[in-house]
Amino acid sequence: MNPMKSISSLFLLLCASAFLHAQSKPSEYKPLNKIKVEGDGGWDYLTCDASTGLLYISHGTIVQVLDVKTGTLTATIPDTKGVHGITLAPDLNKGFISNGRDTSVTVFDMKTFKETARVKVTGKNPDAILYDPFSHMVFAFNGRTSNATVIDGKTNAVAATIALDGKPEFAATDGKGKVFLNIETKSTLCVINSTSLKVEQYWPIAPGKEASGLAFDAKNRRLFMVCDNNLMVIMDADNGKVIASLPIGEGADGVAFDPEKERAYSSNGDGTLTVVQGEKGANYKVLETVATQKGARTVAVDTKTHHIYMPTAEYEAVPAGSDEKKRPPLKKGSFVVLDVAPIK
Repeated sequence: MNPMKSISSLFLLLCASAFLHAQSKPSEYKPLNKIKVEGDGGWDYLTCDASTGLLYISHGTIVQVLDVKTGTLTATIPDTKGVHGITLAPDLNKGFISNGRDTSVTVFDMKTFKETARVKVTGKNPDAILYDPFSHMVFAFNGRTSNATVIDGKTNAVAATIALDGKPEFAATDGKGKVFLNIETKSTLCVINSTSLKVEQYWPIAPGKEASGLAFDAKNRRLFMVCDNNLMVIMDADNGKVIASLPIGEGADGVAFDPEKERAYSSNGDGTLTVVQGEKGANYKVLETVATQKGARTVAVDTKTHHIYMPTAEYEAVPAGSDEKKRPPLKKGSFVVLDVAPIK
């Protein structure tokens, strides 16, 4: 037999074996449930309180508080026009909501869910919002004015305004005096000192471009950014070094991190969830891609149960010849929260 032909046949056999092995590998996740939630407005960020099993969902002009165990609404926080995000300060028994159209932040009681104060921000369209437990400061990032309004979490008073060099997106805190922020229009990661309230660094995120969602691994001090060019960029939070970049689905707007499993989850608007596995802050790989539902682009993870939650809705058919870039209208009564569970 021709030795070259023999080698070629062996190579093809090995490739086929590897392909079949990959195809036969069982998924570690399954879509468990679609929790129907009333209302037909749009949505943005959501926040999971693992200590109570409550999920805070931005939805149109309200925030809905969902008990994920029973799938029932616990409370509704009204009058949050153009709501974007919710951040929680359990040590203060307060929650804070960014209201984009109202240029304000709603402060509410975490036990009663009643509004206790409303703070006008020093910019336009507050979007991402973050509570830093180290400084007890709340950072509201204003998308249209490229700045951040800093609110004293204890007194609800505006403490400062921080100028930024581009449009801010999602943020994360290390709980030790640093706040990390994606600057979408500059494709950089901004580092803010949460006590001096000064910008310390801008780090490039290349090969990533125009990052939106951001998550933080406190143990290994890693930052996870989901980017417009279908990459998840993983960065060292101490020196800004990009240590990995991995492919994700299209239209990602959110990323969440589960410290116990050391996994990052990218919610992709194309109807997929990219699961990225790490090992002691290194050796990152795409573990699998889970089918979800189109439009499920933001995400939260319950770090106790390891369930993953993503809001979405069904879309009306797009008429022929219409603008493809324009988001189609939502089908009435179709808003749900997807519950994706790990298979034990």
